[in-house]
Formats: sequence, C-alpha cells, structure tokens
Amino acid sequence: MLLSQFIKDGTAALEGLYPTAEARTIVLILCEHILGTKNYTHIVEPSYEIAQSKEAPLTAALERLKGGEPIQYVTGHVEFCGHDFKVNKGVLIPRPETELLCRTAIKIGNRIRRMRIPYGKKAEPVRILDLCTGSGCIAWTVALAIPGATVVGVDISEEALSVARSQDFTQKIKEAEDAKAPLFVKADVLDTEQDFGYGPFDLVLSNPPYIMDKEKPLLRKNVLDYEPSSALFVPDDDPLVFYRAIARWSERLLTHEGMGLTEINEVLGPQTEGLFKESGFPSTEMIKDFYDKNRFVIYKR
Repeated sequence: MLLSQFIKDGTAALEGLYPTAEARTIVLILCEHILGTKNYTHIVEPSYEIAQSKEAPLTAALERLKGGEPIQYVTGHVEFCGHDFKVNKGVLIPRPETELLCRTAIKIGNRIRRMRIPYGKKAEPVRILDLCTGSGCIAWTVALAIPGATVVGVDISEEALSVARSQDFTQKIKEAEDAKAPLFVKADVLDTEQDFGYGPFDLVLSNPPYIMDKEKPLLRKNVLDYEPSSALFVPDDDPLVFYRAIARWSERLLTHEGMGLTEINEVLGPQTEGLFKESGFPSTEMIKDFYDKNRFVIYKR
C-alpha cells in the first residue's frame, strides 16, 4: 500500500471523532511511530510503499484509534516541554497548558537558586514538591531545568508512580548541569495530616483532579473513555476538595518565603484563588493560558 493512500484512508476513518486536520495529524504521528516516516515523506516520496510487514501493525493501531483511544496511548509516548514522556492508561496525558505552569515554576526555582549562589557549598538546593504527580511530567521537567533541585513527586496510584519512575532521562541528567532524578513517593494527597518525612519545600506544584462530574458531557470520547477518571474528576458538591488539601500541605511544608503553583478549573478560578487566601496565603495571582482562560493560581504567604 502507498503511504499516501494509508494517510488518506486513515484520516477519513478518524473524521467522525476529530476535525479533519487533527485526524490527519494523528495518522501522521502513527506513521512516524511505526514506519519512521516524517510528516512530509508522502509528499516528497509519492511512490513510498509501506512494507508488508508493517501493514498489520498499522491496521491494528488504526483500529484502536477508530475506537477513540488517544494516539498518545497507542504510541506510548507524548512530548512535553521538549521531553519525550512515556504514558499509558494509568496516567493522564500531559497537556500543553500545563507547560505554562512548568515554565513559570522553572523561572521561580532558578531565581531562588541564583539568590543562594553566594552561600557557596553551604547553599541549600531548591526543594520542590509535586502533588498528584501522575506521569511525573512536572517533576521531571523542573528537575532537569533547575540545577541541583531536589524534587519529590507524590501520588496515590502505584501504577502512576511506576510510570513516573520509569521515565528514562539518564542521558539528559548526564548532560544537564547538576541535575538529579526526582524521588517518587506513594501517599494520599487528601490525607493532609499524615507523617511525611520530606521537606520543607521552596515550591509546591500540583495539577490535581478538578473536572466536575457535571462537566463530563463536555469531554471528548478519547478522554472520557480512556484516561483515568480518578485523576480527572471531583464531585459536584465538593469541587475544591483537592485544593483544600493542597493548601494544607503547603501550610505545613512550604518555607516562609516559599510559593505554590496549582493548575485549576477555569470556571472555578475566583473560588480557588479565594480558598488559598483564606488558607493563610494572602498573596495570590491567577494566570491565564494561551487561550485566555484561567489556568493556574500562584500563592504565597
């Protein structure tokens, strides 16, 4: 089969689930993953033939996509902040919006690090806590970007922690300046008074569950049917449950000058910001994403 024909047929097969341009992009990603082609190979090589040995894997993968499974789970990979992360159905797929939180955290973390440079060998490393770490995308991203940072990622899911620990950035750690792999710890974030033998921290980061049950009809099939519901949804009658917990963890474990950054539900921005103000963090700021939607809150004492 010609590559160009497979792309045409695959795009048509997915148009019931996605807009045409997105369907085409998904098929091109699939071809790159299985065939090693580029998104322009079928254009510069119109006679490119798919090897017979690759036809069955392509067809099987396309069937998974037609069932609504996200391309990231089919390939097992997703790019986030310039890094290649492993993902499976046990973790949320990292979103581009969360990259904004990471970039902001990296700026703050590196500012703290520079302020401590005059202390020389006595300088404390920047200490970062990532609550609801999932795939570890936030924890790994800041660990690789803030020299010497000590990062602890927390999740209740052993499956998620296994994915986070399996991320292979060995080479990037060698290449980065004084980078260390994060430590991933199993703990229930909602158990706010548990003994936790780590900290204090300069930064508390989190992308917790925040989608209300009543918002489920707004979600695509590929999210609703495949991504872990425990990492997505909160009850309609208590949608800020995780933010109260995050505020309490922050109250206990943040240094006096420390800061927290947490991703939020855009429709609950003012309520979430108010919760942190009432929890002992009077200095707050709500940050919008590139769609001009309320995306995360920064808070400090």
